[in-house]
Amino acid sequence: MFLFLSKLLPLFLYPLGLACVLLVVALVMSWRNPRWVPIPVALALIVLLVSSNTWVTNSLIRSLEWQYLPTSELPEADVIVILGGATKPPFPPRPTPEVDEAGDRVLYGAQLYREGKAPWVIPAGGRIVWGSSSNNSSQRLSSQSAQSSQRLAPESEDMAQILEDLGVPRAAIIQESRSLNTHQNAVNVRKILDQRDLRKVLLVTSAIHMPRSVLVFRRQGIDVIPAPTDFLVSQHELDEPSSSTQAALL
Repeated sequence: MFLFLSKLLPLFLYPLGLACVLLVVALVMSWRNPRWVPIPVALALIVLLVSSNTWVTNSLIRSLEWQYLPTSELPEADVIVILGGATKPPFPPRPTPEVDEAGDRVLYGAQLYREGKAPWVIPAGGRIVWGSSSNNSSQRLSSQSAQSSQRLAPESEDMAQILEDLGVPRAAIIQESRSLNTHQNAVNVRKILDQRDLRKVLLVTSAIHMPRSVLVFRRQGIDVIPAPTDFLVSQHELDEPSSSTQAALL
């Protein structure tokens, strides 16, 4: 239940979710106190207008992504940790695991290994299969999907397979396959580090995810060197804030 709520509740804080909540509030108020209805409706419109502005969204993303910018030369470490959320499982018709929009995490982790930055790589991530343990799951899933879910490997295995294809030997890969969120990533990785007497970590994740990841890992006492990738905003987007407006007018 906690995992479900941790994934669901943040949706209502995103612009679209927040606007929907405000419109629901307006609907409820229309029955009891109609004269106040324009307030939540106006707030919903403001949220949507502000969040749809390219300059605003790029600036907000930049405030997270640019907290840890890449350095010209990353130091060497004991291990490279790649956080999950970067692959697509091999559901039919997909024959093998594939990288998704955050797949730069896996690609960059493999690159760092090939550069000799660390002798070990830990792909960290389990697999969330919603409803797979429910008694009535067969009513919600087709038989093919249900069977695929039951034999679905953790994401760490998918990342390990892609890493191996990118030149990382299987013997250098230590899977962390039980975590379902960033906090569990850190807790489980700490156990692996202690077991193998590893100390310094090159932490690879998307730039927008890096500030929270660094905070969570350091709370577990892990010596983290941020290695961000998958940047959504570059200096080019910030230098041309009106490009999307000009395109719309044309």
